[in-house]
Amino acid sequence: MRQWKIALGMLAIWLCIVLYMTISVPSGQETASRTERNLAKAMEELEKLNKQNKELQQLMAQFKESSLLNNQPVNTEVKQLQSRLQKASDDLSFFSEKADMSPRALTAEEEQARRKAENTMTELWYFLESQLNKIEKNLDKAHVSSLRRNLEGYRRTMLEDFEQLRAANKANEWRLEKSKELGDLVQRRFEYLQNPVDCKKAKKVVCNLHKGCGFGCQLHHIAYCLIAGYAMERTLILESKGWRYSPKGWESVFQPLSKTCTEAGSRSRKPWGSSQKDMDKYLAIDLPIVDSLHPRPDFMPLSVPEDLAEELSTFHGDPAVWWIGQVITYLLRMQPDIEKDVLNTGKKMGFKNTIVGLHVRRTDKINLEAAYHSIEEYMSHVKEFYDQLERKHPNIARRVYLATDDANVLPDAKLKYPGYTFISDITISQSAGLGTRYTDSSLRGVIIDIYYLARCDFLVCTFSSQVCRVAYEVMQTLHGDASKYFRSLDDVFYYGGQNAHDLRIIEAHQSDGDNVMEIQPGDRVGIAGNHWDGYSKGTNRRTGVSGLFPSYKAENPVIGVKMPTYPDVPRKKS
Repeated sequence: MRQWKIALGMLAIWLCIVLYMTISVPSGQETASRTERNLAKAMEELEKLNKQNKELQQLMAQFKESSLLNNQPVNTEVKQLQSRLQKASDDLSFFSEKADMSPRALTAEEEQARRKAENTMTELWYFLESQLNKIEKNLDKAHVSSLRRNLEGYRRTMLEDFEQLRAANKANEWRLEKSKELGDLVQRRFEYLQNPVDCKKAKKVVCNLHKGCGFGCQLHHIAYCLIAGYAMERTLILESKGWRYSPKGWESVFQPLSKTCTEAGSRSRKPWGSSQKDMDKYLAIDLPIVDSLHPRPDFMPLSVPEDLAEELSTFHGDPAVWWIGQVITYLLRMQPDIEKDVLNTGKKMGFKNTIVGLHVRRTDKINLEAAYHSIEEYMSHVKEFYDQLERKHPNIARRVYLATDDANVLPDAKLKYPGYTFISDITISQSAGLGTRYTDSSLRGVIIDIYYLARCDFLVCTFSSQVCRVAYEVMQTLHGDASKYFRSLDDVFYYGGQNAHDLRIIEAHQSDGDNVMEIQPGDRVGIAGNHWDGYSKGTNRRTGVSGLFPSYKAENPVIGVKMPTYPDVPRKKS
């Protein structure tokens, strides 16, 4: 009987623990940190309970066997105990499956709390690194180097902590699932918009491709046209014959924007006008280049469709970039022969993950749109990426996809960094030179570079480059949230022709000299750039003062603008 009482007592305690854990499963309204702590604790308790369950089962088996050997009947109480034990075991199995099910839906509050903590840590590191560089000139270098190593240790451990928090509830898988689901909806909306049943009756926007700039700039020009069409519920007609990259036009390289509607017609066309109501009367609207767009509509980036904004802001750290990425993805659907060539080129180069994308833009950009940056500046961030990764994956191959318009960069990189494998095609760099910029081979090269840069695990480049920004935009559509998978050596992300980019201040800061301005919670600050040293530059809309402010004390608000919701396109693909 002593064994029976022990088993009953243990069972009672065990059932209480299971009940406690079941009612303590974190709800979607809790903060991210509490959710992760509770889940980790629950999983630890489950391991103990599984072990305890096996011990109880063995104890009951021994008790039953002992009773039968002594010709003692197994009484009703013992049978009930066995039944309850089996039921509890079943409950435990069910709870184990629930605790491990993937992925759990996260709330906007959880994701915003995580992003804020990660952003604060990132900006703190930029600040500390900048300060260390300054004081290194006046203090003992050995002491500063030791301090830097210790701080780097803290930073890398904190990055791992965040990664473990994300892994605990399979948040990355959940984000990817949501991104694919919403991305599929957007692509089907584009398909619906671009293929009207009756082209003659369909309202249209007409876009001329012949903007005097490079491929990335022209691509962003068409993207603005498609966004305008989406926001006005008008089919986009692209006029591209005689295109400087391919005289046969856009559709000789990429899939047609529409299978059912290829011409705007000459009747009832009007240039972009002063009011939406006035333009609604006309069958076709001719869009100007974005620089001449006036009045500037609210649907221009960095806005996103209002009906997608809340969901986007939950799983993605920069919804505007994700939205632009979806637009670019629709435009860059390659013709089969082009796609085959791109994929074969990747195989020949040996492209495979894990890999860091390096885009080094030189030639016409230097001293005009961007400053010169040495290969050492780029590679310092590549090294940091792999140093962090190597903590979990020792001896990982350090691979770099190098895209550049300067054929001298590749041999220089190979010479200076023998511990890295550089994946590149020298013919692409040669064709990207100023003398061969607008040729078939140059176009082929930029398409290949964008395709593979977007498929890298991390991107190091200058956001002053359109090609770099295109790759970053497309990258967002291939992950759950890749908004932090980059390091720009100059600008923050921007879209040429965007509406004002205002940050929202979430914490006060007093002016303390050195061009640091005063800010208050709720202030809007027009961003002029991040100095990547803990400070950003901008203009306070409330005071009119321009200056520096701590980057971590501001957030990027999501701007949702009312656009058509396309009710004829189902949420789920049938």
